Amino acid sequence: MGAAEAPLVATARNGRELVVVGNGRWVATQSAALEGAVEAVLAEANDAGSVRIDLSGVRSLDTVGAVMVDRLVRSLGDSGAKVGVVGLERRFQPLLNEITQGCHEVPPSRRHLNPLIGGLDVTGRKVVETSEDALLFLSFVGSVTVAFLRVLVRPLTFRWTSMVYHLDRTGLRAVPIIALMTFLIGCIIAQQGIFHFRRFGATTYVVDMVGILTLRELGVLIVSIMVAGRSGSAFTAELGAMKMREEVDALRVMGFDPNEVLVLPRLVALIIAVPLLTFIGSMCALFGGGLVAWLYGSISPEIFINRLRAAISLTTFEVGMIKAPFMAAIIGLIACMEGMRVGGSSESLGSHTTASVVKAIFLVIVVDGLFAMFFAAIDM
Repeated sequence: MGAAEAPLVATARNGRELVVVGNGRWVATQSAALEGAVEAVLAEANDAGSVRIDLSGVRSLDTVGAVMVDRLVRSLGDSGAKVGVVGLERRFQPLLNEITQGCHEVPPSRRHLNPLIGGLDVTGRKVVETSEDALLFLSFVGSVTVAFLRVLVRPLTFRWTSMVYHLDRTGLRAVPIIALMTFLIGCIIAQQGIFHFRRFGATTYVVDMVGILTLRELGVLIVSIMVAGRSGSAFTAELGAMKMREEVDALRVMGFDPNEVLVLPRLVALIIAVPLLTFIGSMCALFGGGLVAWLYGSISPEIFINRLRAAISLTTFEVGMIKAPFMAAIIGLIACMEGMRVGGSSESLGSHTTASVVKAIFLVIVVDGLFAMFFAAIDM
C-alpha cells in the first residue's frame, strides 16, 4: 500500500504495548475521519500498559489535528497507560505545545471577598491610581515647561506654522458652535430667571443675574467644557494615533523633543483661543439673555443695557477672562499627556481619549471653584 493510501491512524500490538502510527494530513478537512480513528484507538487501548504514538508519517498538522493528538494523549493517560509521542516534525511541535498548555489551563479560582473589604480594596486601588496620575501630570508639566524655556531661549525653533494651524482649528472653527451654545444658555437663564422673579415683581433683576453669572462663571465654564470635549479629545486622538504609528519615537530618534514639536504649538494655540472664545461666548450669552428679556419679560433693550451697566463692572468681566488661560492650559496639558500615554491598540486610544475629556472637565470645574474662593477672598 502506497504512502498516499495509508490510513490516517494504524495500530500494532507488541505484548502490552500498543503502537499507534499517524499518517497523512491531520487537518480540519479530515476532522471526521480523525475523530473516528481516535475513538477506535481509545477502544483498542483499554488494556494496554503503554502506548507509543509515532507521528513521523504526519505531513500536515493544524489546530484540529493538534487537538486530536492532545485528546489521544490525555485520554490514554487517564486510562492508566504510559504514553509517549515520537517522530513529530519540529515545525509542528510549537503548535502542539500551545494546544497542550493553553487548552487545559485551570483558571484561577475567584476569591469571594467580604463586600466591605472589596469596597476598601477598590477604593485603595483608585487612590493609588489617582496619585500616580497626579505624579505623571506633574512630570509632564515639568517636561513641557523645560521645552517652553528652550523655546524662549531660541524663539526661531518654535513651530509658528503649526501653532497658527491649531489656532484655526481650535479657535476660528469653534466659533459657530460656541456662539450657538452660549446664546442658548443665555436664553435659558433669562427665561428661567424671569419666570421665577416675576412672582416677586422683580423681573428686572434677571439682568443682574444674567450679566454677573455669564461674565464671572458660566461664560468661561461652558466654553472650557466644550473646548475640552471638542479640541481636547482631538488632541488626544491625534497624538495617540501618532504614538501608535511610532511617529513620536521617530521624532526622538531624529533628535527632536516631541513636547517641543507636538505639544507646545497645541498648548499655545489653546491658551490664545480659549480667552477669545470666552469673550465671544459671553457676548452671545448676554445677547441671548437680552433677547429673551425683551420678548418674554417685556424688558426693552435700553432698560436691559442700562441695568446691565449698573449691575456689572470691569472687575466682573476681568474675573472670567483671567480664568480662561488657566482653563486652556489645563485642557491642553491633560489632552496631550493622555495622548502621549496611548499604547499600541485602538482600545488604548479610545480609553485615553475618554479619560482626557473626563479629567479635563473635572479639573476645569475644580479650578473654577478654587478661583471662585480666591476671588471672594480678595473681594474681587
